[in-house]
Amino acid sequence: MKAIAVEPGAGEPTVVERPLPEPSDGEALVRTLRVGVDGTDHEVIAGHHGEVPPGEDRLVLGHEAVGVVEDPNGTDLEEGDYVVPTVRRPPNGTNEYFERGEPDMAREGEYLERGIVGAHGFMAEYFTSPAETLVPIPERLAHLGFLVEPISVSEKAIEHAVASRSAFEWEPETALVLGNGSLGLLTLAMCEETLGFDRTYCLGRRDRPDPTIDIVEKLGATYVDSRETPVPEIPDAYESVDFVYEATGYAKHAFETIEALAPNGVGALLGVPESWSFEVDGGRLHREFVLQNKALVGSVNSNRGHFEAATDTLEGLPEWLFDDLVTGVYGLDEYERAFETGDDVVKTAVEFSSLE
Repeated sequence: MKAIAVEPGAGEPTVVERPLPEPSDGEALVRTLRVGVDGTDHEVIAGHHGEVPPGEDRLVLGHEAVGVVEDPNGTDLEEGDYVVPTVRRPPNGTNEYFERGEPDMAREGEYLERGIVGAHGFMAEYFTSPAETLVPIPERLAHLGFLVEPISVSEKAIEHAVASRSAFEWEPETALVLGNGSLGLLTLAMCEETLGFDRTYCLGRRDRPDPTIDIVEKLGATYVDSRETPVPEIPDAYESVDFVYEATGYAKHAFETIEALAPNGVGALLGVPESWSFEVDGGRLHREFVLQNKALVGSVNSNRGHFEAATDTLEGLPEWLFDDLVTGVYGLDEYERAFETGDDVVKTAVEFSSLE
């Protein structure tokens, strides 16, 4: 079978031949339909993130997948079921995090991530996976199933942010998304369409005309150009916000989020920055935390429950959003286009087999 693999940091993704996988007990064989491309894939390609499986020199990419069950192999799944795979797997047998159904909370070194860290991904014509890691989705969502994984990441981050405010009556009205990439735009849509925020903002650094700014404004949100209005100035230029979702990986934003928050507000940090030393007024930020009851939470990955919630969220988002957001779905004969970047690229995917 064909797969898309890369030697992290040493080349571009390429199509390789790999043997058809055989499911072990408790696993199903899945025919891959579509696999999304995101920033993590580009980080793996560049060698900034990720790790090949032991004893191998290439990693099969892809962690945002949707497929159809080809062989249930005695599991509770049925042939023809449409499924989305979760990402994390235990490194050697199992451990307490996986036993509790909380792989997303496992410490570094106590998990593998398909297509990212130590385990081949889903950018192949077929893959196998334990049945409990395959989340069924309706057939009507199959063409968009590769968006379930990124939405699930936001489901978790929002869940944890809300949980941090559960000790008191918290009624947020405003939200700010830092980053107008595909993850930021999906989260902005969640804030607008499903979470019920009254006013939303999205920060980026792009010039008009731009498709992401068009999406921001079509959602009814306000676009904030960080070159004109940096995060700490947002309260004066617009208003302080109750919830900040950071998806940029820009290290200063973690600290600037504190300044943008309204009293009792919470920020969720998801970007993964490279090392960078700079000065901050630690005393002032500390006072903001204490005197204004603010909070920051870090979040990464997601578990099966978040995938299930993401499926419901996906179905509730407007159809026009996907028409504007997904700027390209490419077959194996032109897979390179799915990895291209540019101002006209928002979200892409590789299609391995027909949805029909």
